[in-house]
Amino acid sequence: MKILGLVIVTLTGAVLIWATGEFPGWGDPNSPASLHVSPRYIEKTLEETSVPNAVTSVLADYRGYDTMFETTVIFAAGVSCFMLLRLFAGQEPEAVHYRHLLTGLTLRVRRRKESLEELEEFERMDSLWTPHDIILRTLCRFLIPFIQLFALYVIAHGHHSPGGGFQGGVILGASLILLAIAQDMRSALDRVRERTLAMLSALGVSVYAGTGALCLLLGSNFLDYAALAKVIWVDPVGARSLGIFLVEVGVGMAVMATMILIYHNLASEGRLDEGL
Repeated sequence: MKILGLVIVTLTGAVLIWATGEFPGWGDPNSPASLHVSPRYIEKTLEETSVPNAVTSVLADYRGYDTMFETTVIFAAGVSCFMLLRLFAGQEPEAVHYRHLLTGLTLRVRRRKESLEELEEFERMDSLWTPHDIILRTLCRFLIPFIQLFALYVIAHGHHSPGGGFQGGVILGASLILLAIAQDMRSALDRVRERTLAMLSALGVSVYAGTGALCLLLGSNFLDYAALAKVIWVDPVGARSLGIFLVEVGVGMAVMATMILIYHNLASEGRLDEGL
C-alpha cells in the first residue's frame, strides 16, 4: 500500500510539474489574466461596488463563492482540531493544586470535595505552574485593548484600505492568545468561554452563507449583494458595498474564534488547563 501511494503521488506530482510548462511567463502583460480579468476588476470595481480597495471587492464580491468556502475550510480545521485533541475527562483529578494569591504558597488537595475555590484568596492552578512575570502581565493588560481596537478597524475599514475579515480576525484572535500566554489559558477562557468560541466560529460561516441565502430569497443570485437594496433602502451599488462589509464581519468572527480554539487545544494538549 505504501508503494502504491508513493507511485500515485510521484505520478501526480510529475503531471503537475509538466503542466506548469503551459503557464504564461511571470508578469507577462499578454497573459489572459492581464488582458481581460485584471483590467476588468481595476476599472469597474469602484463603479460597480463603491469599494476603492480592489482586493476586497474581488475576494468578497466577484470571487465570493471561493472566499465563502475558504471560510468554511477554516471552520472545518477548527472542528477537526477540536475532535482530534479535545479531552473530555469523565472523572475529577485525584489531586487539585491551589495557590495562595497573597503569599504564593501552593497547596495540594487530595479530594475534589475539599475545594478551596470558594475562598477568594486561593486560585486553582495546575501542577506544572510557574510564576508569571508582573511586567509582562501589566504590559499586556495595556496592549490588548488597543490590539482589539485595531483589529476592529481593520475589519471595518477593509473596503478602503488593506485589511478585511481574515486580517482583522487574526489580529483579534492574537489578542486573546496573547492574554492566554501572558497570564494563563484559564484566565482567557474566563473571558471568552469555549462554547462561545464554538458558537462564534459557526456563526461567522452562517453570516456569510446567510447573506447569500438572503439574496436568493430576494429573487437574485446567491451572493449577489445588489439584491439587498430592497431591504436596506440604498442603491444597488451601495448594497454591494454593505454586503461586502457584512460577509467580512462573518469572516472575522470565524477566523478569530477558530484561531483561538486551535491554539487552546494545541497548547494544552486538549486539556484546556493553564496551557503553555
